[in-house]
Order: sequence, then structure tokens, then C-alpha cells
Amino acid sequence: MLILDGLVQTTERDEFIYHEMLAHPAMLMHKKPERVLVIGGGDGGTVREALKHETVKEVHLCEIDEEVVIVSEKYFPSIAEKLKDPKVEIFIEDGNRFLEERKNYYDVIIMDSSDPVGASEVLFSEQFYQKVKQSLREGGIMVAQTESPILQENYFKNAYTEITKVFRHVGVYLAYIPTYPSGMWSFTIASDYVDVLSCQMDKNRMNSLETKYFCDKIFDCLFVLPKFIQDMLKKP
Repeated sequence: MLILDGLVQTTERDEFIYHEMLAHPAMLMHKKPERVLVIGGGDGGTVREALKHETVKEVHLCEIDEEVVIVSEKYFPSIAEKLKDPKVEIFIEDGNRFLEERKNYYDVIIMDSSDPVGASEVLFSEQFYQKVKQSLREGGIMVAQTESPILQENYFKNAYTEITKVFRHVGVYLAYIPTYPSGMWSFTIASDYVDVLSCQMDKNRMNSLETKYFCDKIFDCLFVLPKFIQDMLKKP
């Protein structure tokens, strides 16, 4: 189990659920993802999943806390196994500043940030999502973990609201991760170019992936939300 500032970040038992659900929907919605940026995610799980897509030529990992990378490589080899892959470049920087120097570069940007407190709070703002948008190439897609709708309703709704201010197409989906508070966890995916809510998946690409949780059936019903979540997102 990896704990940061008293909060559980990941466990070997169920990390695959989070990392697969964070990475693969956006990667599969993009026609040909070649350049991927992971912000946060120093444990390496999201990098590992992104590299399962054969079209990927480079993955940049921007992690503010180098110790997360060091500890993960030492104690979580099954999660961090791809951090030394030649396609991966690690930047120990603040993600907010990192994006200011990289415009119109990435195909997929994945926000694998910790809870929106302290240094991570800015990563849930409209200003930050504007920077994300500017760093995407034509056809680009972003996805972010957006907390638990049960226990962190305000953070969840705020993230969704801020993202909809910036991107034309936005969708919310859920996964059930035992380790995380309440078990129900949300992800928000967005693009100006791809209608994420009606995007069709390339079945051949899906079938080539080795996954334990994510599958074509989950993709087909990705945006099916419980009624109370639908109502939550409609409220101002």
C-alpha cells in the first residue's frame, strides 16, 4: 500500500482497476495516440497502461514529488515496471507550470493527480484545464480522476463544472475501487474534437490489450450513471 500525507494512493490488490479505467477509455477514443502526458501518477501504473497501446511513441510523466517515483520503483515493481521504458521521460516538476511550456503537443493527457488539496488543488481549476486544452493537438483528449461522488461531492461537481467551461464534449464515468473512500470513484473525460459520449471503440485495438478489469462491455456502457449522479451533475 502506498500512502501519501496520510491518504492511501494505491494498493497492489486493486490498482489495476483504477489505472485501467483512467487510461484506456481516452486512449481508445483517440484514433492514433502517439504522444501521451501523465500528470501525477508517479507510481507508474498509468504509464504502464498507456504503453500497452502500440501506437504510442512517447510518454511524458510529470510528477511533482520525486520520492513517489523512487519508492514505487523500489517497493511496487509490478506497478512501476515501465518507468524505465525507453519511450518514457520523467519530469520532476509542477504540472501546472509544465504545461505552460508545451503547447499543441500531446494526443492524450491523463490527470492522475492526488486529492485536490495543497499542491494538487490548482489541478482542478478552469485555468488549469485551459492549459491542458492548449497542450493538446488536434484530435486530442484529456481525462482526469475526479474523486468520489459519495464522499467528495463538491470536488466532483466542481471538477465537472470547470471542465465543461473549457471543453466542448465532456463525459463522466465510474469505477468501483475497494481501496478508495466509498468504493465509487469518478473520472471525467473531455475533448474539443471527439464526441466522447458517442465515440465508437476500435474493437481490434481493444482485443489486443491485456487487461483485468476494463473490457469492451464496460466501454459500451461507460457513461451509464446512477440516477442520483445524473441529478447531482444537473444541479448548480
